[in-house]
Amino acid sequence: MFVLLGVTPVGVRPKYEVEMKEAIHPKYHKVLVTCACGNKFETRSTKAEIRLEMCSACHPFFTGRQKLIDTAGRIERFQRRYSKNKAETPAKS
Repeated sequence: MFVLLGVTPVGVRPKYEVEMKEAIHPKYHKVLVTCACGNKFETRSTKAEIRLEMCSACHPFFTGRQKLIDTAGRIERFQRRYSKNKAETPAKS
């Protein structure tokens, strides 16, 4: 029996030609992305608006400059968590 590769039977569509279903996909449109540094650029997304804390224009990896990020809340939470454990454990004599 001789079989030709890439030939499909009559009435059967190849997988790469299957159409997407209607009305189940979100709207995909152009949006303006705004960074905290003031940089703006346009991309496509399903969201209406995108706001960033860091982008490629201000991220230390791309700029080579170090930027301080506010982590005071994390440090205070860490100190409170471990200061309680020290106060509760009795000292060994």
